[in-house]
Amino acid sequence: MTGVFVREVPLLTCPACAGTLVFHGQERDGRVFDGGLRCGGCGEAWKVERGLARLYREDAVRGTDRLMRVIYDGLPVLHDPLTAVLTPLLQSVTESRMRDRYMRRLELATLTPREDGQPVRVLEVGVGSGANLPLIRRELAHGLDVEVWGVDLSEGMLKHCRRRVRRAAYSNVRLMMADAHALPFPDGMFDRVLHVGGIGGYRQPARALAEMARVARRGTPLVVVDEQLDPAFRPSLLQRAAFRAITFYSKDPHCPRELLPHGAVSVIEEQVAPFYYCLSFRMPDAGAQPPESRSA
Repeated sequence: MTGVFVREVPLLTCPACAGTLVFHGQERDGRVFDGGLRCGGCGEAWKVERGLARLYREDAVRGTDRLMRVIYDGLPVLHDPLTAVLTPLLQSVTESRMRDRYMRRLELATLTPREDGQPVRVLEVGVGSGANLPLIRRELAHGLDVEVWGVDLSEGMLKHCRRRVRRAAYSNVRLMMADAHALPFPDGMFDRVLHVGGIGGYRQPARALAEMARVARRGTPLVVVDEQLDPAFRPSLLQRAAFRAITFYSKDPHCPRELLPHGAVSVIEEQVAPFYYCLSFRMPDAGAQPPESRSA
C-alpha cells in the first residue's frame, strides 16, 4: 500500500482553499482506499480511488501540463530503461553519476530527528517512476524516522512507482496525484524538497517554485533539476538534435534561476550532466543574513 494513512489526513490541505480535509470512505490497512477527502472550508470533495488520492483540479491541467501528462502516461515502463541507456550514450555520463551529483545537494545525511517529535519528511514533486526513492533511502541515517511523500500528475507513472514501492517493501512512502502549482500541504511541512525533470514544461514554473518553497521548512535545501545544455559542452550534431528532441516543449530550456521566490538564499546553479542543470536554494529563517549565491 502506498496511500496516505487515515491518521495523516489532517496533515493535508485543500488545493482550492487550503482548508482542512476529512476522509469519508473505505480504508485498507489503515490507509485511505476508496471514497473522498472533503474540505471543511469550501466543501469541495477530492476523490480517492484504489488507494490513490486525487488532489488536483482536472480543468487546471492544460497547455504543456496536459501534453506532458499524455506523454508520461504512455511510457512509464520504457522511461527508466531509456534513461539508463540514453544518458551515457548521449552525455558521456552514467545515469547513476548524474543522480548522485544532484542528490548530494539535498544533504539527506545531515537530517536528524525533529525536536517536535514528528517524523522527518521528504517531498519529491514529480516523483514519476520513483527512480530517486532508492537513492533517498540510501542517503538517510539508519534508524531515522522518515516519511517520503511523492506527488505527480501522471497516473501511468504513479502506477509504475507504486509497483516499485511494493517490490522494495518501502513502508514509509506516501503517493498521490497532485498539481505542483497547488500542493495539498501546509506551509513548512517538509524537511527536504526535490524535483527532477519536469519544471521546464510546467505552465507556470514560477508558481510551482513558490509552492515548493512554501511547503519546505525554512532553511532547508530545495533541489530542482531539469534540462539545460551546458555552455561548456561541445555537442555533436546528433547530441544537439537529441537535446532539441527532449526539450521540444520549450524554445529556451534553461535553469529558471530568475524565477526563484523572492528572498531565496544559498542559490547554487551547476551542471550535473551536459543536458541537465541542478538548482539548489533555501528560504531563510526570519532575520537571517542572506548568504551569497553562486554558480558551480
